[in-house]
Amino acid sequence: MTLIAVVGATGTGKSDFALDLAEAFARAGRPAEVVNADAMQLYRGMDIGTAKLAVDERRGVPHHLLDVLEVTDEASVAAYQRDARAAIEDILSRWHVALLVGGSGLYVSSVIHDFRFPGTDAAVRARLEADLVEFGPGLLHARLRAIDAETAAAVDAANGRRIVRALEVIEVTGEPKAARLPEEPVPWHPHRIVHLRSDRAQLVERLDRRAAAMFEDGLVDEVRGLVPRGLEAGVTARRAIGYAQALAEIHGDATRTEAVAETQQLTRTYARRQVGWFRRYREATVLDAADPTARAAELARQSAID
Repeated sequence: MTLIAVVGATGTGKSDFALDLAEAFARAGRPAEVVNADAMQLYRGMDIGTAKLAVDERRGVPHHLLDVLEVTDEASVAAYQRDARAAIEDILSRWHVALLVGGSGLYVSSVIHDFRFPGTDAAVRARLEADLVEFGPGLLHARLRAIDAETAAAVDAANGRRIVRALEVIEVTGEPKAARLPEEPVPWHPHRIVHLRSDRAQLVERLDRRAAAMFEDGLVDEVRGLVPRGLEAGVTARRAIGYAQALAEIHGDATRTEAVAETQQLTRTYARRQVGWFRRYREATVLDAADPTARAAELARQSAID
């Protein structure tokens, strides 16, 4: 049975490489299916800003966990772990290859590693969320840093949801280290990891072009169509890079130039965090994102042998 995670920063060509890999497996007699591991591609209607492949671009390869949430739904890593593992187990039970593909590092790790998520406490969560509204993420991040500096260093200081969750876990369990990722994670299932990496200067140029192209290709119109469906009420979806900036343009709080520039800057920052996250995967097979296609057949052959 084969589970392969295809990871890397945004803009490194993970989706296309996964399809190359799936076709290589098909030629070897092992059909492959893709399980999405991009948090924002879970949402229906969020296509342009997430670079989601259209159905006719998927080369006939089955894809799972795309378009499964409404923009008003709150994404949950624990729920994603459950659903992704169920999809993978179903794929493997049919002796197909499961390709876990995406750049949301925590989502990928939650599947391939034996992570267990502590329970929640509604009262604690509500109090911390009220603190977030009143004081902002900076103060809560400082609170987390005072309790557990290592956990705080791994959580984006601007990500209020993650900070609240870390503080909640620590308070509920009474263990400062409870919100940390394990240093030596135990595999959930035998797997291999393919990490696509790109030269930094080339990646930055590619990301800037892509961010601008999303606006040219109709991102603002896509967002305008999502507003009646509740985008602005969504906890997760409305904060997605590109979508928040398109909303600012729609409401007259930013010009097109400002919206594109902020999207580019945030995308570059996000890509740096992704690079740092995936460096943890020391066992990964690293491929140059500029030309990974030649390795797809080789990887498929090796995985079939393994």
